[in-house]
Amino acid sequence: MPPDLCDLHVHTTASDGIYPPERVVAEAAAAGLSAVAVTDHDTIAGIEPALSAAGSVLVVPGLELGTIHRGAELHILGYWLDWRHPALNGELERLVAARARRTALMLERLRELGFPLTEAEVARQAGDAPPGRPHVAAALVAQGYVKDVDRAFRELLGQGRPAYVPRLRHSPEEAVDLIRAAGGAAVLAHPGLYPAAAAELLPRLVATGLAGVEAHYPAHDPGTEAWALEQCRRFGLVATGGSDFHGPSRHGDAALGSCGVPAAAVAGLRQRAGG
Repeated sequence: MPPDLCDLHVHTTASDGIYPPERVVAEAAAAGLSAVAVTDHDTIAGIEPALSAAGSVLVVPGLELGTIHRGAELHILGYWLDWRHPALNGELERLVAARARRTALMLERLRELGFPLTEAEVARQAGDAPPGRPHVAAALVAQGYVKDVDRAFRELLGQGRPAYVPRLRHSPEEAVDLIRAAGGAAVLAHPGLYPAAAAELLPRLVATGLAGVEAHYPAHDPGTEAWALEQCRRFGLVATGGSDFHGPSRHGDAALGSCGVPAAAVAGLRQRAGG
């Protein structure tokens, strides 16, 4: 592994990861990474524990915001932000409250469908994280209602399925603004998962202050990666990358450190933060 490799897309138990923040940092050190970004979904709760365990690994404070565009989900990553920023924390608290209401509605629909999950069963799966749809899926598996998490989403919880409840989300431009207001650098996450929306939105996001594009990602094919790198050259953006690591027991998860980027990308994001 190159000596300056950095993984800029990692999740912890603060959202839907398997490992607590301290364990993620330890695993990053064991993998020989020079830096790791904690980018939990809609929360900054994992940042301080990760920073306290940093040691020889540079911990980049970050998050991953879910947004909505034309009814489809699109994610924006934030790096080097001030996780204590009042406006940022206010918005994240609003999202947590909305997430709790959404989870309650999903449980109500599941009960009507003959799957009587309780809030306690979902909370057991969530641990320290705010309960959400991944934890509902895990609880369905734990109670023997479905075979695996993929089937829970495919048959019950995915968009258009009978227990699906829409989620409160920002627009992509609002997410970029929120990250920049907190002194961070905003990056378009995994554009290969929504290529048409990414191509349409990219010029607008650049005008809003986007700092980079996640070019290197496990699900990207060579053509997608080449497109993302070309957009970075065209618009003067930082080409980032990361594993989207959630833990070794997650089906299909890439290994920590896969699709990593050199330290120059970390420095580039830091230079663009808040700018």
